[in-house]
Amino acid sequence: MKVLIIVDMQHDFIDGSLGTKEAVAIVPRVLERVKYFDGYKIFTQDTHGADYLQTEEGKNLPVPHCIKGTKGWQILPELLTHADEPALEKETFGSMELGKKLQKLNQKEKVESIELLGLCTDICVMANALIAKTFMPNTPIFANASCSAGVTPESHERALQAMEVCHIKRC
Repeated sequence: MKVLIIVDMQHDFIDGSLGTKEAVAIVPRVLERVKYFDGYKIFTQDTHGADYLQTEEGKNLPVPHCIKGTKGWQILPELLTHADEPALEKETFGSMELGKKLQKLNQKEKVESIELLGLCTDICVMANALIAKTFMPNTPIFANASCSAGVTPESHERALQAMEVCHIKRC
């Protein structure tokens, strides 16, 4: 089985408090990829509480975002219609639950490959790609460059290069 991980395609990262024109630009490509992907789809959802600014992340990135229950927290609904399961909520960049989920899927049916896409390439996509590599070290893992966007175009490219060093191929 092939697995597609859709990372944090939420309003705050697209057109909200941390949105960028690059994030807006990938939405049609992401929708096409998700719609026509022949395999299992897993969504992650950045999730914070009202105390966000008191957290370690909030102290380093003092922009409230993805506060549970707000519009900014919501994943684009047109993407969720293609979900194979509820999104994995995560309070930080990477999801340990994602790694465990990948191992469970692999026990049921061999995971042949894993592809990641979404937002932001240089933070949550990269963190979850490294978690996938840690939990599934012998599975080919790919970062979809055209269906991801970073905080800046330059940091997007640097993240793709860093992932390649860790044997996560760009596609």
